[in-house]
Amino acid sequence: MRFREYRTLLRADLYRHAGRTGCGAFWRHFRRTPGLKYTFWMRTCAYLKGHKLLRCGVYHLAAWSLRRCMIVYGISIPYTTQIGPGLFIGHFGGIVVHPDAVIGRNCNLSQGVTIGLSARGKRQGVPVIGDNVYIAPGAKVFGAIRIGDNAAVGANAVVTRDVPDGAVVAGIPAEVISHEGSAGYILNTDYE
Repeated sequence: MRFREYRTLLRADLYRHAGRTGCGAFWRHFRRTPGLKYTFWMRTCAYLKGHKLLRCGVYHLAAWSLRRCMIVYGISIPYTTQIGPGLFIGHFGGIVVHPDAVIGRNCNLSQGVTIGLSARGKRQGVPVIGDNVYIAPGAKVFGAIRIGDNAAVGANAVVTRDVPDGAVVAGIPAEVISHEGSAGYILNTDYE
């Protein structure tokens, strides 16, 4: 990852949390917002790991900070996970994402969300989450499935099948309940 891409990812994440970018907004939200702090260290580890010159002490400091945030906030998203710009973690606690999962742009993850592996059956693998997806508290998303762009996953839903673009799913197992999508849940996306 190049520095320009790293900076773009951080600015997009900050804009999703603060509605603006800049040093003042960064420091205010870095101190007060666990989701942004975790995302910062996650992105920093991903950036530093790719640079041999910076890997020595700086990477280890960033990895230690990420590990500390993981323990304190209960968020487990490996820095190797492919995540688009504008990740928003609204509330911390109990968030687990498989390292091979793919998450698109401007996604919201709530507390208690699991995005994980299905180790057997015809949908063996990990999910691909589209752009502008809202995943509500307690939702579980498993298997080699795709959550479409602008979709919303309801609270405590268990998703084991593909979700079409713009759909809202809820229940166990999750079923499409409307086609209103994530509109109104995904805010502060015009950071470009």
